[in-house]
Amino acid sequence: QVQLVESGGGLVQAGGSLRLSCAASRRTFSRYAMGWFRQAPGKEREAVAAIYWSSVFTAYTDSVEGRFTISRDNAENTIYMQMDSLKPEDTAVYYCAAATLTSVQTLLRRAYNYWGQGTQVTVSS
Repeated sequence: QVQLVESGGGLVQAGGSLRLSCAASRRTFSRYAMGWFRQAPGKEREAVAAIYWSSVFTAYTDSVEGRFTISRDNAENTIYMQMDSLKPEDTAVYYCAAATLTSVQTLLRRAYNYWGQGTQVTVSS
């Protein structure tokens, strides 16, 4: 079992920044690909960013490319997502996810088998 706990969400004005964190419970965390997903009201959960086990490779959905940065600290069993230049359309519940069967970064939802409870991000216009 892997427990994931997100933090860092909140209310911010358009153009502002937030930094999300996700702490994982398992010591083997460093072997897994990790990702951030989001779900807005009435919409399906979508991938936002993913990171390879060694941080060498990352992937982003087009709408956040250049504005969001995913990173990880394997010594602290934690991943982060720095979100800059936030837009109202970024408003959603953000979820951290672990893909324990792969180390390769992926934006495919089906690759992830552990999920956090989510943290709300609200961007006002």
